[in-house]
Amino acid sequence: MKAKTLAVMTTLALTTAGTTHAADALTGDTKLACEAIICLSTGQQPSECTPSLKRYFSISYKKWKDTLKGRTNFLKLCPAVSMDSKMGTLVNDIANGAGRCDAASLNASNTVWNYDDGTYYIEKNQPAVCKSYNNNGYTNLKETGPKYVGTPANEGYWVNGADYDKALAEYTLKHPVSSKKYWE
Repeated sequence: MKAKTLAVMTTLALTTAGTTHAADALTGDTKLACEAIICLSTGQQPSECTPSLKRYFSISYKKWKDTLKGRTNFLKLCPAVSMDSKMGTLVNDIANGAGRCDAASLNASNTVWNYDDGTYYIEKNQPAVCKSYNNNGYTNLKETGPKYVGTPANEGYWVNGADYDKALAEYTLKHPVSSKKYWE
């Protein structure tokens, strides 16, 4: 993880953990908002993330724009957001990308119909919101986030970063010629 990311996450963690005076300890939605930022900035979320992620994803309205606004406002409850201007960008990237930019979501939303041969394929380019979220300087999703295996023309698909090496090996066995051409 980048040093800057680690410093911000450490500040958030210390603030959330209440290492300051007991009177200054975060509670309620403020605490959950800080925890959600930490948890949604990494591709590997421990079980301690469950309460904050449950609270974050429970914010849902009929219109998607209202859901985004509600989730953004929730994350802005964390005091660390006002400590660094780049945290505002992180909050927006999380609100737009979290839950929409993992491998399963990309496989579902990036399916394209090929009119030439009447087949479907999974697009290898991430939507702009996912690029912004996964490449944000305050996340480690570039390393741990979803990765594309193969080529769209030969059954390529998205996998979680932790599963990439295994998936690539399996894909290469199934598609040896196309894999070799693609990766050279």
